[in-house]
Amino acid sequence: MTAHLNTESPVGGLFEEERSAEIVNARITADADPRLREVMSVLTRHLHAAIKEIEPTHEEWFKAIEFLTQTGHMCTDWRQEYILLSDVLGVTMLVDAINHRRPSGATPNTILGPFYVADAPHYENGANICLDGKGEPTLVSGRVLDTHGNPIAGATLDIWQTNDDGFYDVQQKGLQPEYNLRGLFTTDADGFYAFRTVKPRHYPVPADGPVGKLLGQLGRHPNRAAHMHFIVTAPGYDQVITHIFTPDCPYLHEDTVFGVKKELIAEFTTQDDAATAQRYDLQVPYLAVNWDFVLNPA
Repeated sequence: MTAHLNTESPVGGLFEEERSAEIVNARITADADPRLREVMSVLTRHLHAAIKEIEPTHEEWFKAIEFLTQTGHMCTDWRQEYILLSDVLGVTMLVDAINHRRPSGATPNTILGPFYVADAPHYENGANICLDGKGEPTLVSGRVLDTHGNPIAGATLDIWQTNDDGFYDVQQKGLQPEYNLRGLFTTDADGFYAFRTVKPRHYPVPADGPVGKLLGQLGRHPNRAAHMHFIVTAPGYDQVITHIFTPDCPYLHEDTVFGVKKELIAEFTTQDDAATAQRYDLQVPYLAVNWDFVLNPA
């Protein structure tokens, strides 16, 4: 009598091209965390669907694995190449958008970026955070409000940006003053804040690794649109991590990490108001930005 192997299995059976994702997902046991089961099942379905649509050769698939390996090798304590990959594919912005859906009128989020530094100096309103003296002097002022238009007193604004050469201070240790173009400010009783800085300029993300090489192969540039970073916090309100962008930047509509939202494009105007210039120790003419942040209740 000829023995026959049992090819039926309670965990999906033997591999078949047509049912590949179903067979793989059937191997996840009931002991798995429910959320992990959900995430891995979805990822497996979409990955198998992509492979079936692309039909890569063995050589192409190995190149993909090599790319991921090189990306991992590029990661250090101060550089995360996988975050950069997430950024340039628009995934970081998508995850942020999903997690920060806010009512109309509230200030939208955008990405944190890799150059945030905690514990920046705290300044009085009107102080100058530009310590290297480079760039076009700019006065930024406005109010922090709730969604009903009421001022929020005691809100904290944590601010950072590049210098006029397009570098953050942490990228040029020993060249830029420590905490150059960084500062903490607190709103007054009317929710008002003000600080002096310089007009931001565009700059490239690190392009010397596998992600930068991929951008070049795709015909994409590595440049971020010119912006200032803000983290705005107040007790009882959602934290806002956001930017404001200059309207005349050549990369405004081509930001390589897709960080620009139309609600975050500011107006930089040339001012010659002598009284304001004297109050903030500015020379006329100077640039000015009036920008309000609207926080949603937590």
